[in-house]
Amino acid sequence: DLQQRGFVVLVNEWRGQGLSHRDLPDRLKGHALGAETYLADYRDLLVAFEARLPKPWIAIGHSMGGCLTLMALARGQAPRFAGAVLCAPMLGLRLPRFARTLVALRLLTGRAGDWAQPPGDPASEPFEGNVLTRDPARYKRGKDLIRANPDLTLSSPTWGWLDFALRATAWLAKGENLKGATLPVVIVSASADKLVSNADQKAIAARLPAGEFVSVEGAEHEILMETDPLRDQFWAHFDALADRVAPKA
Repeated sequence: DLQQRGFVVLVNEWRGQGLSHRDLPDRLKGHALGAETYLADYRDLLVAFEARLPKPWIAIGHSMGGCLTLMALARGQAPRFAGAVLCAPMLGLRLPRFARTLVALRLLTGRAGDWAQPPGDPASEPFEGNVLTRDPARYKRGKDLIRANPDLTLSSPTWGWLDFALRATAWLAKGENLKGATLPVVIVSASADKLVSNADQKAIAARLPAGEFVSVEGAEHEILMETDPLRDQFWAHFDALADRVAPKA
């Protein structure tokens, strides 16, 4: 989609995801060592490829990647970019009230690398009842990729990952921490999202110096894996920003 729009594309596969480095011997565990490691990786990637990437740049981040992209922009990377589009970003988690206390207790007892919820088998999870998309063809495509290369598989998060997520979203919730993200930032929210908080997305959009909140009505968390009418709404918002900050010659 981006190449068809004339963009050169650099994809950051965050550590702990896809075929990137995993911080625990068990590759299935979704683990994190804190935001600083992610942000250092992101900075190094931009520096390494900067000479090969024509400007202006537009940042895109989805879910956890949306959270980390916004953190990176707010902490010094904003001048590199002309704008950003965050797709269902993890700016708040849908967790019970006692979750923070439970996470702290698990870390105090040395269980950061333990599963925070029972692991499943991502390759065999049925389409019915999933909380990611309403498009069976795109859902199947994701499962087919995992079956073709099992090293892509990622299961449930650990207590260490939950600790990272809670700390990162708490940092972003403080308005003073967002002052560095001065570029236009469009937050595209999935109205039917069951994993991240739409209310937190809307609140942070209002605190950003040039933030905008838009909602894709009826979309589940994976907007870019959704049905065409829902997916097209994301691209309409992306194109509107791109026309402003990176107009075609």
